[in-house]
Amino acid sequence: MRADNSATVQNSIAVSAGPEATRTVGHDGSSPQGAPRPGPRPGPRSGLRAGTLFAALGVVAFSLTFPATAWGLEGFGPWSLVAVRSVLAAVIAGVCLLSLRVPLPDRSHLAGLAVVGAGVVLGFPLLTTLALETSSTAHAAVVVGLLPLTTALFSALRMGTRPSRTFWAAASAGAAVVIAFTVQQSGGALGGADTYLFAALLVCAAGYTEGGRLARVMPGWQVIGWALVLCLPLTVPVAALALSYEPVELTAHSVAGLLWVAAGSQFLGLVVWYRGMAAVGISKASQLQLAQPLLTLVWSVLLLGEHLAPAAPLTAAAVLVCIAVTQRARS
Repeated sequence: MRADNSATVQNSIAVSAGPEATRTVGHDGSSPQGAPRPGPRPGPRSGLRAGTLFAALGVVAFSLTFPATAWGLEGFGPWSLVAVRSVLAAVIAGVCLLSLRVPLPDRSHLAGLAVVGAGVVLGFPLLTTLALETSSTAHAAVVVGLLPLTTALFSALRMGTRPSRTFWAAASAGAAVVIAFTVQQSGGALGGADTYLFAALLVCAAGYTEGGRLARVMPGWQVIGWALVLCLPLTVPVAALALSYEPVELTAHSVAGLLWVAAGSQFLGLVVWYRGMAAVGISKASQLQLAQPLLTLVWSVLLLGEHLAPAAPLTAAAVLVCIAVTQRARS
């Protein structure tokens, strides 16, 4: 006679492990050998880290803009360089928009896209290019070191927040440091290049703020893509006219500079930048640009052989400290 085995056979049941996966466990809660284990699900922290990474990549791309512009000016006039870079960037953006069959932007977004176009497609590139005809990239980088603060201020005004007194005190100190540096470098008075640079700060901050706001309701690459395309009716005739009047000399430096400011700074850099701003917020993303002046100073030495004025790195460091204080203060 055969004795029956009293051992029970373990059955498996499926237990939900979240919307993406299920796992098989025994009655005792253990996972059988070979059963897949659920991986960690992405949370808010990972989203913030990804947004910070995208914004940081944008800062790296922007830090090369001034050295690349200086290279471009070796073979192009200022108006030709700005217009052609915008046209080339618009062609890249247009191909992406058409290939992905992206619908036209809503009419309610056109005003914001116009601000982005006026600020980051036309205004900032033109004003900084005109400034770099008579200013070094190191000098321009320190002045534009106020861009993170300016963007934060525009964002506060646009969103209706009220910065604290500490914020305003640090902002004023940073502005005083930059003005003192520019006056000292120009022999006691602000020069034409500094006028261009300060105007560039205002239009770029407006473009960044409006683009960051739009990136919350549409993909960041579409924000800059449509802004570039909408500027084509202006940039194409300006490019044709400028190329007919300004001499062009195609060299390795001028071509490389043009390609970078068109594809790297004007399109790809802004794609990741606006994506990062949408993820972490305009104010937080803008503060990553605190590193941009220092990066540009390094590029100007490595790529252009410039010699830094003793006050340039000290001024850049002081600006970084002032802006850092504004971001720790209530805003």
